[in-house]
Amino acid sequence: MSAEAKPLSGLRVLVPRGGTWGDLVSKALREQGAHTVIAPLVDFAHTREEDKLVDALKDLEAGKFDWMTATSSTVADVLQHHNAVIHPDTRIAIVGEATAMAFKNAGYEIARTPAGEENSTHALLREWPEIDSGDVLRVLTLRSDVAIPVLTQGLIGRGHDVTQVLAFRTVGVPASVHIHEDLESGRINAIVVASAKIAQEVASQFPELPADTLLACVGINTVEAAAALGLPVEADDPHHPLYETKRAMIDAVESVLDQSDTLD
Repeated sequence: MSAEAKPLSGLRVLVPRGGTWGDLVSKALREQGAHTVIAPLVDFAHTREEDKLVDALKDLEAGKFDWMTATSSTVADVLQHHNAVIHPDTRIAIVGEATAMAFKNAGYEIARTPAGEENSTHALLREWPEIDSGDVLRVLTLRSDVAIPVLTQGLIGRGHDVTQVLAFRTVGVPASVHIHEDLESGRINAIVVASAKIAQEVASQFPELPADTLLACVGINTVEAAAALGLPVEADDPHHPLYETKRAMIDAVESVLDQSDTLD
């Protein structure tokens, strides 16, 4: 496919997160012809459970857990920030391509991840034979303050001994002057909006976006949050002239990310 024929040719897209997540999303968008600018609008910070996290990581190093789970690539960043050591007898189960890549890049070995096309928490619960063996497992689940605890609840419902910790909370990051200038001038003409928190940051940091700036909201919760904040979601209408371009952006993002990756 030539550059001219690609569905996102001519689009300059702001990717609002860095790290493994940002790299994966940028690559997927570029493969469809877009030019990307990674400019994090969110980052992770300590939660009110920081002491609980530190204690849990000590237990993790001591081998007190049979399994540890993560559904966000940011968990790998948190583990590295704390110089966490995972006991060799503790196995890791994760969801999401970005999560898998982040854990591998951090040097952590993954024992279980959904094997099929559906890379989701529900798929992991279906494809995880050890949790239905009848043994009570000790599991540490690490997640963000805004993540829906599907995995945690699924494990508790099966009778396992689960220690759940809010490993991080998501906070806003001010965009640079250059990013503001590029958005206001239309030089950046599209933004990936991959969570309700990112929608909040877009609404608060860029209150005067050009009318033709395309916002690609990933996930129904994000769409609802964006609409409630007054962000332009008109291109969700199949009859809108930018609908096909927006759909191509969303498809590109969803090709590399499960919804679990967008929750933080």
